[in-house]
Amino acid sequence: MVKVALFVRLEAKPGKEKDVEELLRGGVGLVQQEPATTAWFALRLGPSTFAIFDAFPDEAGRQAHLSGRLAAALMAKAPELFSQPPVIEKADLLASKLPAG
Repeated sequence: MVKVALFVRLEAKPGKEKDVEELLRGGVGLVQQEPATTAWFALRLGPSTFAIFDAFPDEAGRQAHLSGRLAAALMAKAPELFSQPPVIEKADLLASKLPAG
């Protein structure tokens, strides 16, 4: 059961949209190595606006993700790719529907 989540909004610098898209597409491999990341989605919200939504069973799982390899890669590339720092919002999940696993 997932109880907590993250919503991360990313705004690409002009001309860096494809690079952000590639970074997010490649991120799924890193996230698959995180057992406590129950659900992970990379989103494109507009021409230069991207987001990540992910869900976790508990705060420990969320913190493990925030200190994981994908988070490190995003922060390392932030000055090059993003027009502003990523906006990371923590959320408590009220309800969810996930595939039976």
